[in-house]
Amino acid sequence: MAQGDIRFFAGALLEMGKGTHNLASNTLKVGLVTSTTTPVVGDTDPRWGAGGSVNFATNQVTPGGNYATGGAALASVTWTNVSGVMTLRATDPVIAQHASNPTNARWGIIYNDTATNKNAIGFIDFGSVRDLTTGPFTIDFGGAGTDVLTITPQA
Repeated sequence: MAQGDIRFFAGALLEMGKGTHNLASNTLKVGLVTSTTTPVVGDTDPRWGAGGSVNFATNQVTPGGNYATGGAALASVTWTNVSGVMTLRATDPVIAQHASNPTNARWGIIYNDTATNKNAIGFIDFGSVRDLTTGPFTIDFGGAGTDVLTITPQA
């Protein structure tokens, strides 16, 4: 993976098929975790909490400043099919600079905060540990500020 890459968890795709996620109405968040953990696509039941194969919340950066426990909510979330490419879109979350922000964010975990089990959907590679005290921190989904995750069916 390279910096900025965003990946779906394999278990999340299965959950979408089973109706666990209603991407039109559920609250999705991005929680920040340290380098203590490394998310992988093959995580079968990842969660932002207990009960699954991986609990990413146990490696959350220390909340403070402009980073709240559980992370930032994604706004204007839509799930669309444009020319055979399924795309989850949202407004880029921004964490404003603050001297008490975390200094050790390595990964962003996208999860469903509405789901009882807070099932994780995907993850973002920040490329290295990020210090959020030095300036505003924007998670720019897809470079254009609108694409979160895309799936292109194989021909």
